[in-house]
Amino acid sequence: MAVAAGAAPKKKADAGKPSAFERGLAALAQYRERTESVTVPRSHIEEIPDSDGVVEVKLGVWISNTKSRRAKLTGEQLDQLAALGLDWR
Repeated sequence: MAVAAGAAPKKKADAGKPSAFERGLAALAQYRERTESVTVPRSHIEEIPDSDGVVEVKLGVWISNTKSRRAKLTGEQLDQLAALGLDWR
């Protein structure tokens, strides 16, 4: 099957690399541990350790986007967010 002109081929997920959701959860957990709050300013960027060093997560934007797309989250993902203090059910 040929790829349409101008269309990028699909990328394989990197084995062992955390997903965007997992990075967001890690950033939120770290932020909560440090501040004892899950009220994050939209412009906040949280740096989390990664196998390649440090990754910057736009945490405020991630929370806003995740909340707006919460209908697409799995029950497990919603449980993980609720455990951190974001219960959007």
